[in-house]
Amino acid sequence: MKRARILSVGKYLPERRVTNFDLEKMFETSDEWIQQRSGIIERRYADEGVYCSDLALEATKDCLKNAGMKPEDIDFIIFATLSPDIHFPGTGVFLQRKLGITDVGCLDVRNQCTGFLYSLAIADAFVRIGMYKRVLVVGSELHSHALNYSFAGRDVTVLFGDGAGAVLVGPSDDPSRGILSSHLHADGRFADILKLDIFDISRKPIVSEKMLEVQHRYPKMIGKEVFKVAVERIPLVIREALEANNLKVEDVDLFLPHQANLRINQFAAERLGVAQDKFYNNIQYYGNTTAASIPLLIDDVLEKGILKEGNIVVMVAFGSGFTWGASVMRW
Repeated sequence: MKRARILSVGKYLPERRVTNFDLEKMFETSDEWIQQRSGIIERRYADEGVYCSDLALEATKDCLKNAGMKPEDIDFIIFATLSPDIHFPGTGVFLQRKLGITDVGCLDVRNQCTGFLYSLAIADAFVRIGMYKRVLVVGSELHSHALNYSFAGRDVTVLFGDGAGAVLVGPSDDPSRGILSSHLHADGRFADILKLDIFDISRKPIVSEKMLEVQHRYPKMIGKEVFKVAVERIPLVIREALEANNLKVEDVDLFLPHQANLRINQFAAERLGVAQDKFYNNIQYYGNTTAASIPLLIDDVLEKGILKEGNIVVMVAFGSGFTWGASVMRW
């Protein structure tokens, strides 16, 4: 079986920058409060009328341009998001339609902050077994349209931003380069700690006037519990991934962690004994873009010349579910 690798990367960020000072005008908060708790300075918001698949389309165009390819070169689409265009069908088919291609299979992955890593693992398997040669993996999020812009919702609202990242996964000509392994986990005992339950299928009707009350319309999060479990599981899954490849922490050139909270990533780096500059972060400028955060990181470090051929890279994520995972690749 041929090893799979990331052939190309692309991204898209809405033009509108929303600073912490902008949020101060919407509800009681402060730049100092937000930075102390999350590290975030600003995030991007899309305009009304824009869909999650629209962001994904622009990221895909960028990815294909960088690869020197056309939409017709895509064999399969994997779309990771927690902010789909509509409840169903999945958003992958809307992206396919906007790309102007047909018959290509589409798979939607709903694993929130770990959605990209779960999707990348699936693409890796497809390529390794020879099922597909060009798998498009997109992480796209449009959070800003579904946040609670009041004091009651500020703990969640200040964290999230909009954006999309895309990668094209295909066979590697060099057996030493590519995705070395992926390690995926979940623990449903924590499923109620971070959730949005407006689409509760047990209710009849599924959406009623009562369900449109504030407590059901917006995401709920017990932030302290998320933080506590995240800083425990992230170092554990990183060590698991490294051991599977006979690698040590010091062998890693770059860590690309999901951008949920700068403090979580700093704490995880400290527990691993890793220098903070090896744990690359861009949450300061994009906020938490959930499934888009890791492909946005990859694009950033490539653009800045930080990521070089032959580098050992560890990608890690933790999020709602709880789900978490890590992937190791040699770039």
